[in-house]
Amino acid sequence: MPTILTVDDSRMIRKAVTRVLQKFQCRIVEAEDGAVGLAQTVVEKPDLIILDYNMPVMDGVEMLKHLRNDPAIKSTKVIFLTANSGPEIMRMAVSLGVRDYILKPFNDDDLISKISRQVSLIPL
Repeated sequence: MPTILTVDDSRMIRKAVTRVLQKFQCRIVEAEDGAVGLAQTVVEKPDLIILDYNMPVMDGVEMLKHLRNDPAIKSTKVIFLTANSGPEIMRMAVSLGVRDYILKPFNDDDLISKISRQVSLIPL
């Protein structure tokens, strides 16, 4: 059963992702910013991180940089979930190994499709 970490400063977005994923056999962990997300990654060793770009304390790119510099967690799969789709942000994310991205607001089917390309989602 995969562990999926959703990192977003919006509680509403975290709950929306959790609601979609509750239909599948997976463990869901939430974090409200990049600093908490990074700490959760070290402890939980998620199979996939759904990561927002624009957050207080530590944004998604900064979290990615720390993630990629830590040998114990640097290979963790990451999907960006963001309202910011500027080319510079996307290039930075890709250069840091982001597997895919989803634009907010997202639809459930698109989220499931992109997540299932990274981890096995088995319906309940």
